[in-house]
Amino acid sequence: MYKQEEIKPYSAQGDKRPQVERMFDNIAPTYDRLNHRLSWNIDRLWRRRALKALRQFAPRDILDVATGTGDFALMAAQLMTPRRILGIDISEGMMTIGRQKVEKAQLQGVISFAKDDCEHLSLASNSFDAAISAFGIRNFAHLDTSLRELQRVVRPGGHLCIVELSTPQHFPMKQLFWLYAHSWLPTYGRLISGDKHAYEYLITSIEAFPQGETMMNILQKAGFINTSFKRYTGGICTMYMAEKPAATDAPCPQNDQQNNPKTTS
Repeated sequence: MYKQEEIKPYSAQGDKRPQVERMFDNIAPTYDRLNHRLSWNIDRLWRRRALKALRQFAPRDILDVATGTGDFALMAAQLMTPRRILGIDISEGMMTIGRQKVEKAQLQGVISFAKDDCEHLSLASNSFDAAISAFGIRNFAHLDTSLRELQRVVRPGGHLCIVELSTPQHFPMKQLFWLYAHSWLPTYGRLISGDKHAYEYLITSIEAFPQGETMMNILQKAGFINTSFKRYTGGICTMYMAEKPAATDAPCPQNDQQNNPKTTS
């Protein structure tokens, strides 16, 4: 078990998944406003950079995992003009807002939403050219299981693109981030959202989540190859890219030389 899997929003007892669902349903009405304000709108830049890295592979069918209110799906539709994007989440409250945004953008023919659990996806194997996720995978109750499911539903030769918050490793960003994360962020988040636990959970889950080379190893264990990561804004955010082996590739990607992590700061 990874440390991040033990972090829960409301109680150390019980399963993580229903607590995460309850938390996001609670904060859904204020989520977008808080997300953009707390990151000074840099979260949009992080998403855009990640999608531009994915765009070279021209995915036509995209799965947006932990889609939330659909920001990543909407941006993907605008930047890559795919055939379809399916956004999945466990929070109906978040997806309700996402559907409203998609309707406003008149992208109902491209983007759809469905409630689904990444540990047990109700999706056919090899059915998407790419899976994407922004700021969601650290909420998974069982990371290994969920990543193996994502590997299953991506087509051979397809890609995984993850954007996730992380903790800076070097001075002075490391110290500045700690001060911001443990003072201003949870206080402001509590005042706006009305949920005193949600933004305390945000920080503890970020600090507990596997990062960098460790995350590369986890992706490789799930069956991905050609893994790489790139840090943004001094390490506050990290993008991870990985590929599902083509049918002719070796069945044990952990031992393939292609698996050597490629790191860019």
